[in-house]
Amino acid sequence: MVEQVPNEPDLDAIFQALAHPIRRAILEEIADGPESVGALAAPHDVSLAAVSKHLQVLEDAGLIEFEQDGRVRRAHLHAAPLSAAFGWLTRYRVFWEDRFDALADHLENQDP
Repeated sequence: MVEQVPNEPDLDAIFQALAHPIRRAILEEIADGPESVGALAAPHDVSLAAVSKHLQVLEDAGLIEFEQDGRVRRAHLHAAPLSAAFGWLTRYRVFWEDRFDALADHLENQDP
């Protein structure tokens, strides 16, 4: 079993959190600034309890943090885990671009 390195983002949790369209929409909504839980739930055709579960998944992945403002909880984007996921994806993008370039070179050098 692979153990999580302390202070390293959990890529499995990050990609799991990003796998659902409502969670991605929530991240887009709070990218411009913090939003209340009620405001985040409003555009989605699901219950407040369902949105709360989505928010919990995002919080567990380290993608959002909450701030209590009186009786209102506001979600803030925490972008550092997204950077880790982007770095992982970039490594494989470069790998595949190199592979496709090698394939293109090979195909160009083939006799007809």
